[in-house]
Amino acid sequence: MDGAGFPPESMVGRYTDKYFAKTRAIIERFGDCRVTYAVFMRRPVLCTPRLALEWLERVARARRAELEIELLHEEGGWVGAGEPMMYISGPFRHLVDLETIFLQKLGAACVAAFNAYTMCTDLPYVAFLAMDARHCAGSEMAEMMAYAASVGSARARREADAKGFIGNATDATAHYFGRDRGLGTMPHALIGYAGSTVRAAEMFHETFPEDPLYVLVDYFGREVTDALAVCERFADLARAGRVGIRLDTHGGRFVEGLDVAASYAVLERHAPAAIRTYRTEEELRWLTGTGVTAAAVFHMREKLDEAGFPEVGIIASSGFGPQKCKLMASVRAPIDIIGTGSYLPERWSETYATADVIAYDGDYRVKVGREFLFPDRSR
Repeated sequence: MDGAGFPPESMVGRYTDKYFAKTRAIIERFGDCRVTYAVFMRRPVLCTPRLALEWLERVARARRAELEIELLHEEGGWVGAGEPMMYISGPFRHLVDLETIFLQKLGAACVAAFNAYTMCTDLPYVAFLAMDARHCAGSEMAEMMAYAASVGSARARREADAKGFIGNATDATAHYFGRDRGLGTMPHALIGYAGSTVRAAEMFHETFPEDPLYVLVDYFGREVTDALAVCERFADLARAGRVGIRLDTHGGRFVEGLDVAASYAVLERHAPAAIRTYRTEEELRWLTGTGVTAAAVFHMREKLDEAGFPEVGIIASSGFGPQKCKLMASVRAPIDIIGTGSYLPERWSETYATADVIAYDGDYRVKVGREFLFPDRSR
């Protein structure tokens, strides 16, 4: 079942916190009242409520409960730390046991959308591909994360004219990006099966001749050699812009042709200011270290251009979260597409959404210290 559908109303009691279920039983014994919940988060986020609200509305229909939802921010809107995102009003007995599941569907999506937005605005000239599914704890989370990426991307397009997320890796959630199916070409396992990078490219192109040919080139540790071999083998496609080279070199070694000294030399040619300012240890690693670095991207771009393949794009993956994207933007690394699942929240404690009852039959009451949740009744 999709993220907006699970659990069904009949199973809410199995998945909600027990004290909510017990409170519902108490309300049913002593009498119902109309309550208003304020929903908020403790850090700035983008409002990404659709899956949570769709689930809430589905359960309300099943219970024949009339709810009033006042969404205070449009989808993709900024929400400050502690600022109410929405007010939900209705019968206490029908709302009290829904809080656990509703918040599960809200908080993580809001943080992931915020991360996706910052990545897209930092690198507006780069297209992004959501590759989060393999990092998610099940299909329900994958639904939330794909939705979140689409929300953050849409805001980045509006504000920064960014390319944003152009698609994702699975068919199930491709609709969030206006597509019928997921995008992707080959895993490392296909290259191992084929026995060579060029042969894997041949197999892929023979099977999917209409698809762009995006080829992983790090399997044998010969990123440049294998990239150029693929371009020569498919020279017509390469010059038509239908070939892309995906760099996914792991952090245990340098891209072919690089070491620390060579990486500094590459950056001296293309982005000298990058290495003439203070950098943290992590930033230096992303600039001149092992794995997919700024130097590695510039190096690959040099080699493709020198060989007469300026139309061939570079797809970068491996740990491209918000901070690495900001670093790549600071040197304007020549990346065409970033494949990433690293917009997923890194610190899960930041994803906790909270809901407090702030009114009982119109009488505003909340635990001491949360009075900031009361609506501005002068509006």
